[in-house]
Amino acid sequence: MDIRLPSLGEGADSGVVVNILVKEGETIQKDQTIIELETDKAVGSIPSSATGVVQKIKVNVGDKISAGTVILSMAEAAGGVAVAPAAKPVMPVQRPAAGTAAATPRVPGIPVAASPTVRKLASQLGIDLAGVPGSGNGGRIELDDLRAYIQGLMSAQPAAVEKKAAPARVDFAQYGPVLKKPVSALRKTIARRMSESWAAVPRVTQFDEADITALNDLRKKYAPAYEKQGAKLTLTVFAIKAAVAALKQHPLFNSSLDEAADEIVLKEYFHIGIAVDTEHGLMVPVIRDADKKSMLALAKELDELAGKTRDRKLTGDQMKGGSFTISNQGGIGSGAFTPIVNVPEVAILGLGRGAVKPAVVAGKIEARLLMPVAVSYDHRVVDGGEAVRFTVDLVAAFQNFDEKDVKI
Repeated sequence: MDIRLPSLGEGADSGVVVNILVKEGETIQKDQTIIELETDKAVGSIPSSATGVVQKIKVNVGDKISAGTVILSMAEAAGGVAVAPAAKPVMPVQRPAAGTAAATPRVPGIPVAASPTVRKLASQLGIDLAGVPGSGNGGRIELDDLRAYIQGLMSAQPAAVEKKAAPARVDFAQYGPVLKKPVSALRKTIARRMSESWAAVPRVTQFDEADITALNDLRKKYAPAYEKQGAKLTLTVFAIKAAVAALKQHPLFNSSLDEAADEIVLKEYFHIGIAVDTEHGLMVPVIRDADKKSMLALAKELDELAGKTRDRKLTGDQMKGGSFTISNQGGIGSGAFTPIVNVPEVAILGLGRGAVKPAVVAGKIEARLLMPVAVSYDHRVVDGGEAVRFTVDLVAAFQNFDEKDVKI
């Protein structure tokens, strides 16, 4: 029998094999992990659908495979252990061809559902999205749908549409030694998401500095107690609490813009994404219901998620549903910077490394620990005045941190 790659769920139809965890001749059990697969969302474990002996492994590390691909062939285990029937291959979903009706009928008068990137591209090309069939939920138009529609136009009127030239290739080796490595699925996803955010979001960044002298004293005072509980009391833990306090005062920063419905969705939950730097690229796990958790609980969860992120053990769900993101580059040594909004969120907080500087306190010049603060926001949703007020209250939350929130 053949063990095939099952359906990977909504939004993922293929992945790259990053690890093979079984060998030919090995007896494996049902639900035992046989390979690890990297998709554009995360690295996941793929289990065997049956018990038996591995006869032939049909994939290699680095192969890009899709649902229905044979991973390995298997024989009945010694002793006549029964095996499950071979899974039927998953057939790819066929997108409606250009010019045909959408799979889900659209209701007249309701705006066509499409992402900001699709809308921008269609506008630049002068294409009316009302005539483009959508294969997404509720007839939502995906980028592939727009591409298929454009290809249909090009086939029908080849003289009317000029094909974009392929990027010119440069032989860098002619100038000296080079090394080449393929672009990973994760890096492609990061590049795509950053490009979409850059193209769709009119972004503004508000800068300030927070005096974290007292906050850092609190961190040093209680860090040993947290360590005894198996947690690290980092500045990011304080940042989560401060951000939630400011978000409660300014709910617009905890929202998303629903262009299809022409609505601003104000979220009543506080799911905070934390940008984690890994050797594979930037990933953003999400701490859910941060407003309901103690500093100790946040510290433990942050450490656990960061470890899973670096080990590439995050699930797709652990990176979904964020309402606001924090990117703390202070541990690396950065100063002020302009973080890119993590769409569909409308704002992101960037923190740089604190530095001791002279500051005026009660009319006297003192040495204080000042931390760069940068808030990037979607100007379609947030105006400059509101951004200033949010930043002022955020800085105040850092500077007036309540010690009772830190105590265990």
